[in-house]
Amino acid sequence: MHMYFVALVLPKELNEKILTFKQFMHEKYGCAVGLKSPAHITIVPPFWMDEEKQKQLENDIDALSTQQQSFVIEVSDFSAFKPRTIFVAVAPNQNLKELKTKSDIFFHNHPSYKIQIEGRPFHPHITIATRDLHKKDFHEARAYFEPKKFSGTWTADGLSLLKHNKKNWDVVHTSQFQKL
Repeated sequence: MHMYFVALVLPKELNEKILTFKQFMHEKYGCAVGLKSPAHITIVPPFWMDEEKQKQLENDIDALSTQQQSFVIEVSDFSAFKPRTIFVAVAPNQNLKELKTKSDIFFHNHPSYKIQIEGRPFHPHITIATRDLHKKDFHEARAYFEPKKFSGTWTADGLSLLKHNKKNWDVVHTSQFQKL
């Protein structure tokens, strides 16, 4: 069994900019979890699956993606989930919301993957630091990022499947959306 998740992975240029924030959190607070994956917006949170199902999952993600047109995503500034997560905020986006809904319906209708659909509301974001940010450091880190400005846009053009290699998350497959 391996851990997987499905996400929109940011392009290299934006990933590198966000990487500097993750490195700051690592150097200042010892936060390493954010460094273990490329900058992304999670669509299907981590789940366990037998590796022999991976090829079929890739095919199903491709099928889901053919029904989706590329769309623009905007990110702006920083926010947080108390008491442990600092992130780059994603501007409200109807296309992103619809993609999440389609993905939830799709995986609900494919129970062989045993993917649990989240009950909590979808709040797209790009994590900088999370589980290993100690509660005692959260307020200081949040105060550091709160006044900072950051913005960017990119075209989401495919879903990626990420697989945990026991150390980090690797992008093992990326589908393609219909072009704008």
